[in-house]
Amino acid sequence: MIEASFYIGQIIYHQRFNYRGVIIGVDAEYNNSEQWYETMAITKPPKDKPWYSVLVDKSMNMTYVAQRNLGASENTSQIEHPLLGSYFNKYDGERYFVKQRVN
Repeated sequence: MIEASFYIGQIIYHQRFNYRGVIIGVDAEYNNSEQWYETMAITKPPKDKPWYSVLVDKSMNMTYVAQRNLGASENTSQIEHPLLGSYFNKYDGERYFVKQRVN
């Protein structure tokens, strides 16, 4: 199994579309519909490598991105997204920490 290069709470940079974001989920391999892949994954990244759910900085958007399109962001300033507080409760200047769920 291929290991993920990035982690939940990490601030990333999308190398193709030039945006920053924060990772909120990691799939070991592609886990979305075939229709979405055919429509949205224009460059046809590999399905057998990690994919990430990302909150896009200064946007209302959430994206699903192949590992090969991401890099660690050198700019680790805070992300601006309305759902940020739903996922994280702490930011240490470099990364976000997942909110603990209470049952």
